[in-house]
Amino acid sequence: MTIVNKEDPGAALKWPRLIQGTLIKRYKRFMADVKLRNGHVVTAHCPNSGSMKACSEPGRPVYLSKHNKPSRRLKYTWELIDMGKSLVGVNTIVPNRLTKASIAAGYVKALSGYDTIRSEVKYGKNSRIDLLLENGEKRCFVEVKNCTMVTDGLACFPDAVTSRGLKHLVELQEQVRQGDRSVMFYLIQRMDAERFRPADHIDPAYGQELRKAVQNGVEILVYDVAINLEMISLNRELPYQL
Repeated sequence: MTIVNKEDPGAALKWPRLIQGTLIKRYKRFMADVKLRNGHVVTAHCPNSGSMKACSEPGRPVYLSKHNKPSRRLKYTWELIDMGKSLVGVNTIVPNRLTKASIAAGYVKALSGYDTIRSEVKYGKNSRIDLLLENGEKRCFVEVKNCTMVTDGLACFPDAVTSRGLKHLVELQEQVRQGDRSVMFYLIQRMDAERFRPADHIDPAYGQELRKAVQNGVEILVYDVAINLEMISLNRELPYQL
């Protein structure tokens, strides 16, 4: 994906050329069978390790990118699904790239004032922070989470039990104790959400730890996106409930 400039101060990521099809099924987490408009059935890579409870309904229109590198076993990658009320981005690589580009463009006011942004920086116990913002001795650790589960305007994370996500919350609290700033950034890769809260009905331990993290100084930011078949960009900051 490439970064493109827009008239507003945000940043957008442009999709590669998309190929439309119909989802037959998703299986083994990282594979999906798709029937293309020409009738051919292909197996696409599904770049999402979550359950995708709200964005993997068979029969829905989906959009794939195609890659011809000889080293790739699966030539197609599943990028989007049309869930009726909104297109939904399923590629979990997108949130980190889009968030980084938007912060760099000054679109996230709460994360302005930093000179550098680095990705995948080692910290904690064998972990890597998605984004590390720095300005002299000031540091801000930003963990980006992809959220695709939306019901009646309510976005929830996670969509499956996540021990890794729980570990991140613990480590972010430790960074706050050391004098740094820590932020959980939930990117909702769809346009039909109005608010956010942790998915206690799926992973109560995560919700409990998130509330504890906020009490201990970890901040929460929630944004949705503007998404179409050409590009995706950061859109609105949404409220959250704990």
